Amino acid sequence: MDITPLLQPGGKIVLVVADGLGGMADAEHDTELEEARTPNLDALAAEGATGLVTPVLPGITPGSGPGHLALFGYDPLEYELGRGVLSATGVEFDLRPGDVAARGNLCTFDADGNVADRRAGRIADEDAEPLVDRLDKEVAVDGVEVFFRHEASHRVLLVVRGDGLDARVSDTDPEVEGKPVKRPEARDPAASHTADVIAEVDRQVREVLAGEAAHGLLLRGFDTLQELPSFADRYQLRAATVAIYPMYRGVASLVGMDLLPRPDDLDAQVAAMARRWDDYDYFFLHHKYTDEAGHDGDRPRKVREIERLDAAMPAIRDLDPDVLVVTGDHATPTQMQAHSWHPVPALMWGPHVGRDAVEVFGERACLSGGLGQRPTMELMHLALAAAGRLRKYGA
Repeated sequence: MDITPLLQPGGKIVLVVADGLGGMADAEHDTELEEARTPNLDALAAEGATGLVTPVLPGITPGSGPGHLALFGYDPLEYELGRGVLSATGVEFDLRPGDVAARGNLCTFDADGNVADRRAGRIADEDAEPLVDRLDKEVAVDGVEVFFRHEASHRVLLVVRGDGLDARVSDTDPEVEGKPVKRPEARDPAASHTADVIAEVDRQVREVLAGEAAHGLLLRGFDTLQELPSFADRYQLRAATVAIYPMYRGVASLVGMDLLPRPDDLDAQVAAMARRWDDYDYFFLHHKYTDEAGHDGDRPRKVREIERLDAAMPAIRDLDPDVLVVTGDHATPTQMQAHSWHPVPALMWGPHVGRDAVEVFGERACLSGGLGQRPTMELMHLALAAAGRLRKYGA
């Protein structure tokens, strides 16, 4: 349904996303959110409404791109974005029509040439940046421009530019340790040349990084520049993000949100919102580290990161948003050390949200919440309604 005719001026909305928030209870553990001590999130849940949301479809494990598009109210099945484009826009690379971009992980290999660590020990920025600079200077392919940019830690952007390139190339990342890097394959005959280019890039990357702290680059999410419908046009909202990580700044930028100066930490994110509070109707705050801990299988750290976000909630609440939404883009249970298909807990708080019977913020409590179980993309309409931004439909 096109809700544009129903839109009207209204209150402010804040979306807080704990990346990979969702977890999985099993015979030995509650979820990480259920184990965490979260008095502030629990208070918001007790005063507001809760539920469980599904980013794509039941049983489908989402990537971060689809998860965030759904949070912004876009159908992730209609609008598909590769990680490469999200990374490029996140680091504000001048991506041009026809460019092919991919997200890369610096990695290490074992003596047999298999992937030993997909993240090169979560290599520090100060160690990764010189390596990426070398790749940018030394990797060269005839007839093609090759660009490398450092994102954060092990994360790298690769862009290739030239005539006749096509993004329909398979990932080289095996996504598990102990296996070799996959050869890039053309998923369409038109992408054969591009697959050969990527294979040559991979060969040269290994040569340049031989003997370094990282040995190679795992690539995924090949894509090319595309336009998305404007967030401002869809919802008549002046929107901005205080996200820190480039990829999440990228997806916000692609839908037309303003990128506020990149903060250093969670406290600085909240302070940045406070400074620009009067300039925007909608703020998107992203907390990455819950997801990192989930991928590492580090349950205590994921619990701590949830508690760290909880500690920031009073300052966010003091900004006095008309609607505050707290949820995740997907689940990353520490038992699985990967994204999963499990529904994600969500809470919505504000003077016109209403209150359900749930007293704490956790997956099993949210199962009986007033928001119900619904697609993630429907949260946007509910937030607009609770902010008084949707007028009555029909007579």
